[in-house]
Amino acid sequence: MLNAHAPLPSPAPRHRQEIMKKVEQLERAVKAQKQEIRTLKDLNLPSVKEVVDKDAKAVLDEIESSILKVATSILDGDGFTYSLPNRSKANQLYVPELDRIVLKDSLSHRPFANTSTCRKTVITTRILQLVHELCLKRIHVTKRDLFYTDVKLFEDQGNSDAVLDDVACMLTCTRSSLHVVASEKGVVVGRLQFTEDGDEIDCSRMGVGGKAIPPNMDKVANIRSDAKFILLVEKDAAFMRLAEDRFYSTYPCIIITAKGQPDVATRLFLRKLRYSLKIPVLALVDSDPYGLKILSVYMKGSMNMSTCLTRRAPARFAHSPKTPSAPARQVTTLPT
Repeated sequence: MLNAHAPLPSPAPRHRQEIMKKVEQLERAVKAQKQEIRTLKDLNLPSVKEVVDKDAKAVLDEIESSILKVATSILDGDGFTYSLPNRSKANQLYVPELDRIVLKDSLSHRPFANTSTCRKTVITTRILQLVHELCLKRIHVTKRDLFYTDVKLFEDQGNSDAVLDDVACMLTCTRSSLHVVASEKGVVVGRLQFTEDGDEIDCSRMGVGGKAIPPNMDKVANIRSDAKFILLVEKDAAFMRLAEDRFYSTYPCIIITAKGQPDVATRLFLRKLRYSLKIPVLALVDSDPYGLKILSVYMKGSMNMSTCLTRRAPARFAHSPKTPSAPARQVTTLPT
């Protein structure tokens, strides 16, 4: 384990040159790769659904179209019901060409006249109403804020969160397109500058705690960096040690942590950096099942959000040696 009071040993010049030489090789390989963006339309797969990022106007159009279908169903005498894509595993299809999971064409129906689904139908309607207001006002709220708008109806945040994901699939858009984001969790520090909603951010001057990763990626722009790689750190304690010793000054890098299991905002921020800067991504996690699980979420995403996020890239593994005084660490390169 790291001594909390002892500074990190300075690397020998020769050792540092060897490390930077390997990093620069990875950087050249990443920049030489062609970023071919493929979609379901390119693959011509029948009867599958894919969510995409949509602006506020497009989301408003989708909501109003869904309500119009409900109104038509009532007028035709078929009752008040929603038809949503079935998000069960049986309706999921893995597409290796895109390295992601998509939904097949199976639908689940949510009629108001059924005692088992009437409450969920009301929650779905309320969520659609709240999202419609958010898109009209062009503002964002957290999932917690959304829950507190109608605690008596939702009762538990899990109920509103689950229906929110259902609504995103029904409108065929990402969850962030609904203007509902998760609370800030991840932090970043190092050789990175960007603008957030017009404000200039310099992550090398954010102290030991770093800069909180913004939940709304639409407000992040003008990304600039002279870093040679991005370092993902599993634990907050290791992140603070690296930030205290200004590891990014010795090795030009950007350090990111989600303090355990990565949240959606951290994964989207990492993807934005990776595609903007075209530099390799290295991960430092414990070499145990929990560390590997966290690593797999960074690489492939989670099953629950597999139909609501963009694709992930495969990874190459390289193990660091295990020492008696420190637990094993898993070091991974995530190419674009």
